[in-house]
Amino acid sequence: MTLLEAAPMRAIATPIATPLDDARSQLASAIDVLGYGSGLQSLLSTPRREMTVAVPLRRDDGSTSLFTGYRVQHNLSRGPAKGGLRYSPGVTLDEVRALAMWMTWKCALIDVPFGGAKGGVTIDPRQFSQAELERVTRRYTSEILPIIGPEKDIPAPDMGTDERTMAWIMDTYSVNVGYTVPGIVTGKPISLGGSHGRASATSRGVTHIALAALRHRGISQHGATAAVQGFGKVGHDAAVFLTDAGVRVVAVSDQYGAVYNRNGLDFTRLSAYVAATGRVVGYDGAEPLDGDALLELPVDLLVPAAVEGVLHEGNAARVSARIIVEGANGPTSPAADRIFSENGQLVVPDILANAGGVLVSYFEWVQGNQAYWWNADEVEHKLEERMLGAWQQVVEYAAARDLSLRAAATVLAVERVAEAHLLRGLYP
Repeated sequence: MTLLEAAPMRAIATPIATPLDDARSQLASAIDVLGYGSGLQSLLSTPRREMTVAVPLRRDDGSTSLFTGYRVQHNLSRGPAKGGLRYSPGVTLDEVRALAMWMTWKCALIDVPFGGAKGGVTIDPRQFSQAELERVTRRYTSEILPIIGPEKDIPAPDMGTDERTMAWIMDTYSVNVGYTVPGIVTGKPISLGGSHGRASATSRGVTHIALAALRHRGISQHGATAAVQGFGKVGHDAAVFLTDAGVRVVAVSDQYGAVYNRNGLDFTRLSAYVAATGRVVGYDGAEPLDGDALLELPVDLLVPAAVEGVLHEGNAARVSARIIVEGANGPTSPAADRIFSENGQLVVPDILANAGGVLVSYFEWVQGNQAYWWNADEVEHKLEERMLGAWQQVVEYAAARDLSLRAAATVLAVERVAEAHLLRGLYP
């Protein structure tokens, strides 16, 4: 017996696809449909600029901690970079690259004059005081100061950050340049130049698109069933807005678990419970449910509104929702997409479904530049009009070219960005 024969067989691990792999795969498919060359594909798959910074923190107890911060500007061809800032212990440079790329397509798809960007700091905000988070935010802002600005790159809230974070960024930037610059961020408090409707804009947009998708599939919104994965910035309000529209939301989840009530959840009571406890688990108006099991409930509508990669080859075949509307960025892998397509399930991609946030961020930027603010009804009307207009464009584009909604949305967005590249040319 040879040494090779005697050696135990070891399974070769299959590499797990990352969000950046998924983003690049979607771009490659769009490039193939459009017939562009490899040179343009390389340009569009590579960030224009990225920065990694050290973010030291003086803790309240006098000790020092160190975090890593990132800011990636994927594309600047259609305007200044635009994208959120997330605080999460799992943030990586590749994740930020993927999110910045998706933001480029999102801005192009809804036709706002921005390119895509994203930022992140490797910190769990739940473990730090407000004063500590302020110091982290101000230090991170100071480190990336050379590449941000109202005509360069405009941050906004994302996972783990909020309007208060944006106020700190605005103040830090303004102090450094010597005058107040409201346009450096969006998602600010209204008293500092924020826009009405910005806090709930992503959820409003998800709801408008979800109701349009139900109509598209001939399902009445009154009595349709839904499950929402994630009960944070996007998922909470989306669940409430869907309920207000007559949809029966039977389950929601957060990072700790899920709750289920076949008759529909009472969000007045559930929201009060979550405000008091910080989680949905333990709510007495519903049955406990495993978080992953929520994705497989037999509902008309599934809204993944948490993190990337939750729908994948390992669970896609068990997902039975007739319509999937992506409230989160990148929740569905390409392998899962193929399975959903084979099963006749309609998937509305993130770059369309959750574009309401960047759309109202654009409105906020416009209002700030004009120093003239719109009322809440004006913002909501413009949001609905633009979201449903983009939905109709994608549906028609998909039908005309026999593409899935994701492929149609990505191809349409890539085509618009590529056109800007080609018209501007290369310098020098």
